Amino acid sequence: MGGVGSVMRILAAPRRARSFRCLPLGTSPGKRCAAGRGHVGGGARAAKPSFVSYISPEEIHIKEPIEKEVNPRLLPGELLLCEASTVYKYMQEDGSNRGAYGKLVCTNFKISFLDDDSASDDNEPEFKNKIVGENDITLQCVDQIYGVYDEKKKLLTGQLRKYPERLIIYCKDLRVFNFCLRYTKEEEVKRIVSGIVHHSQTPKLLKRLFLFSYASAAPNNTDGRNQTVMFDTLEDWRDELERTKGNVKYKAVITNEGYRVSEKLPLYFVVPICISEESILKYEGRGIPIWCWSCHNGAALLKMSAFPKEQDDSTSQMQKAFLDGIYKTISKPPYELLKVDDLSSSLPSLQDIQTAYTRFKQLFLIDNSTDFWATDVKWFSLLESTNWLEIIRRVLKKAIEVAECLERQHTNVLLIEETATDLCCVISSLVQVMMDSYSRTKSGFQSLIQKEWVIGGHSFLDRCNHLRKSEKEEAPVFLLLLNCVWQLVQQYPPAFEFTETYLTVLSDSLYVPVFSTFFFNSQHQRDTSTSGESLKTQSGPFRFLTVWDWSVQFDPKAQAFLNNSFYAEKPKPDKSQRKTTRFKHQRQLSLPLTQAKPSTKRGFFREETDHLIKNILGRRIGKFINSSDEPPNNLREFYDSWHSKPVDYHGLLLPRIDGPEIKVWAQRYLRWIPEAQLHGGGTIAITAKILDLMEEVQSLQVKIEEEHSQAVSGDVHSVTTQRNSARLSSLFPFALLQRQSVKPALPTSTWKDLEDEDDLVRRDDEFLDLSGDMP
Repeated sequence: MGGVGSVMRILAAPRRARSFRCLPLGTSPGKRCAAGRGHVGGGARAAKPSFVSYISPEEIHIKEPIEKEVNPRLLPGELLLCEASTVYKYMQEDGSNRGAYGKLVCTNFKISFLDDDSASDDNEPEFKNKIVGENDITLQCVDQIYGVYDEKKKLLTGQLRKYPERLIIYCKDLRVFNFCLRYTKEEEVKRIVSGIVHHSQTPKLLKRLFLFSYASAAPNNTDGRNQTVMFDTLEDWRDELERTKGNVKYKAVITNEGYRVSEKLPLYFVVPICISEESILKYEGRGIPIWCWSCHNGAALLKMSAFPKEQDDSTSQMQKAFLDGIYKTISKPPYELLKVDDLSSSLPSLQDIQTAYTRFKQLFLIDNSTDFWATDVKWFSLLESTNWLEIIRRVLKKAIEVAECLERQHTNVLLIEETATDLCCVISSLVQVMMDSYSRTKSGFQSLIQKEWVIGGHSFLDRCNHLRKSEKEEAPVFLLLLNCVWQLVQQYPPAFEFTETYLTVLSDSLYVPVFSTFFFNSQHQRDTSTSGESLKTQSGPFRFLTVWDWSVQFDPKAQAFLNNSFYAEKPKPDKSQRKTTRFKHQRQLSLPLTQAKPSTKRGFFREETDHLIKNILGRRIGKFINSSDEPPNNLREFYDSWHSKPVDYHGLLLPRIDGPEIKVWAQRYLRWIPEAQLHGGGTIAITAKILDLMEEVQSLQVKIEEEHSQAVSGDVHSVTTQRNSARLSSLFPFALLQRQSVKPALPTSTWKDLEDEDDLVRRDDEFLDLSGDMP
């Protein structure tokens, strides 16, 4: 195996000459001897050495194939399915063939590459995931698998007739793994390739997910300190109504207990007080305004699932009369105003979102340096052509429109969608993050996700395509929300208790089937799965783990990176002024003044009833159905006026959405690309340095207290964890210091013309000849 390692080291050498010479490549033995003898006598100069080495000093230490047995660390319920030895894993670095030998294994939970480092706990990173390691890929995280046959890539699906010599795995978290199987036994290649393709790409049943294997085998020791509100009890909803002062006009109902109304609706939800139980039961929850959140001024955000588009005349007339009655109980102008927005006509479709993200992620699924620099010169045009950032901008603009109605116009807003579980979830969550400072805390944001997404019935199983059943249902709706929230986090860091690292880790958790949070389509599906006979252990039905218990994935030291050290905590209110300010929004005084009573022409009134009902039944609804007398630029005035005032980090937040203000979420999308890193820079590196200073101050405080309390000072053990900022990069904490990729000094097109091997060797020879003439 040592010979194979030596050959691989030579093949893996980068095309960059070093500063020492011997003989030119391709020299025959005769020429080699002649060159060695040189000129004899007469004081003639000895022949210059002319061999160019392509092996850098650090490559001498490339790892040989592992000799000792390295076994994977298996979770409870995890089973080893197949494995292959002598697999060479290429490093995603500079286009060379650098890498390491190891073992490639596939379990019912993950694909894992094991080398010498896998068996050692030395030099572990500070930010280590206890569930998924650096070289682990959960089966749900696999996006596409390609095989390389004679330098040609081919997508691998289903049964394979021929097995590749290289395996390339593209992951949904944008990692790229490149494995060479040339030195692996043929039988092992067949088993590992077939196993990986079958278990990660073929459709499967829900009960075949590792989630259930883990649930039946792992002990139930969840962290009791989790403060996230799960919204799975009636009390949780009543507490939320009381917190937002919405209990005056809205009520939590138990009509769906036993899921007798609809399996898509949660057990408990909130509706206007005037809605009767018979109305909810009549059409299985469709056409019922469901409460999301109440503003400080009493205006509420509601959502509704529309009736099916295809209906016969008699059914359509019945539904029309039903909706007529519902809206008459809600809309009472001029005191109760309502604006309606059909998100299916005012925002991109799920198919458009999926198409845009598919194009967008291709910009970051890079497995070599050449591809990175080749696309660098046309980066902006490629980025714009994906339309992903434009979709983010449109979604944020829609959230601003809703916030303007609630905050400035004191108008209720009703969001309508076919199922009210996709774009409704995005907009309602964004509005709450922008308007409610509680949703910008860590526990508040997690409670928001539980309320609007998990309990709200977002189809995580279908939208993430965890079961590989249908790509038609797949759409990155939840990722769209996280991208929008990240825009706010990077624009207003002190307003959020959590960091961008928290959002990145949360996006990664979408593909970890240890937690039930993102692996069901509804509360009903989760509850029936939890109480199923197959999940009953000796102690009874198992309770699935929730992703909000971060101690399962990270130790306390790593969890510190999820918390924002710069968070501006909300000051305690002055008791002497509480009576005059408790009903006032902190940001309200800086907003433009509005009329106390809006015009009766604004909002929902009788003349529009028939037209509105027809649209709800499946026809097109405009962005806002109303006869507003406000000028078209009213939203722009609201936007500009807010941004002209100082920011209140605990009041209303409006994102900046003009031009370059919408940015790429660099940490999530660039973290695996060494060429894109900033050495010793990036926001996370700055944060780490400040954390070091804070820990040092705390350590000094402890030392001072001990010196005062003890007559004789003893040894003081510092708790400071120094993160050498010089070694950090913008990829931190997901990577420490990666090798620097050499960027072409010339434009990419010119650089490609100069990549001819002989030309580079000649240029290096000319450079090295200068030192060769020195005595």
